[in-house]
Amino acid sequence: MTVQPSSSTDIPPVECPVGTPLAEAPPTAGVSPLLPRGRFVSSRFSAIPQWGQYLDERTWSAFLNSCSALEGQTQWQEICHAATALGLAPTPTQQKQFFEQHFSPWMVVNNRGANVGLVTGYYEPLLHGSLARTPRYQFPLYAPPSDLLTVDLGDVVPELKGRRIRGRLQGNRVVPYLTRAEIDSEDPPLTGLELAWVDNPVDLFFLQIQGSGRLLLPDGQIMHVGYADQNGQPFRSIAKELDRRGELPLARASLENIRNWARTHPEDVGEILDANPSYVFFRKMPDNLSGPIGTLGVPLTGQASIAVDAHVIPLGVPVFLDTTRPNSQTPLRRLVMAQDTGGAIYGAIRADFFWGFGADAEKNAGSMKQAGRMWILYPQGFTPPDPH
Repeated sequence: MTVQPSSSTDIPPVECPVGTPLAEAPPTAGVSPLLPRGRFVSSRFSAIPQWGQYLDERTWSAFLNSCSALEGQTQWQEICHAATALGLAPTPTQQKQFFEQHFSPWMVVNNRGANVGLVTGYYEPLLHGSLARTPRYQFPLYAPPSDLLTVDLGDVVPELKGRRIRGRLQGNRVVPYLTRAEIDSEDPPLTGLELAWVDNPVDLFFLQIQGSGRLLLPDGQIMHVGYADQNGQPFRSIAKELDRRGELPLARASLENIRNWARTHPEDVGEILDANPSYVFFRKMPDNLSGPIGTLGVPLTGQASIAVDAHVIPLGVPVFLDTTRPNSQTPLRRLVMAQDTGGAIYGAIRADFFWGFGADAEKNAGSMKQAGRMWILYPQGFTPPDPH
């Protein structure tokens, strides 16, 4: 439940210091999945480290994108009207004054009372693809299949409102949907749903993890693709699988090192990828987007958007992220917008930092696995909704 304002609002870190790279997310053993995943503690801007020092044009652009999706809600109408009046390029000082005038900060804690969690990174990849299958392009991107069902458990058990499962009908029963191994079998069950074909199964796998990307077609055209749905199977880390098999230590399992392993072990790639039964389906996106479309329905902004667990963090809100740059203790402290979600993003203090497009974005995203803290900024006079 939401914690109301009190005289003692700042909770010291109890998990690990920010700046310590984390190999895995904080443990969740013994935590019931039916309990709220986190809560909010009223805080102060003065408690946020280096608040106001890293507000730039990316921050404001991302915030205006959030407003385009939120301005119809009562608590956002006045704020978004004021943001529009401030223009497209307010100074950092004007931004700082704006957020302090219109928002109240709330520290995010998990359901064990800790305020430090895991921050990873993602990016918009570029793949080589084709609209037709050829000897080079053998690996398909699929559109969502028509037999994929989404069941809202809240329709059956009110206490489970907002929790959904995916599956398919088998007779009069709903059963789990096909796994990655079943979808990619020698007799593929989704033939006819191909949007495009790419030349590398590992790149396709990471495209599914990122959720959106660009395909460079043989004629030089760029095709934008974005997340459309998921098969409902659990996400399993192939980094853990490689570590379990003694192929690649978990501490070295960056995107680049996994790619290098795949190049030297082509005969084992399929089996390793199949260890993750989760599978993502895509849709073709418009060509003129400024960035990939996140779950909020607005374009993401490089280094100013994050993916969160929407059961805890309301989509669209500003979030102050206190973490470090990949593989370092150099602070990365920014006001970002919660505009996306992801299958592996679970828990209160859990964020995926969107680095953008290009080689540098890929490098940073592929090696980011840091500790971090989070504060949400919520409209003054309103209490953030209870996490569930």
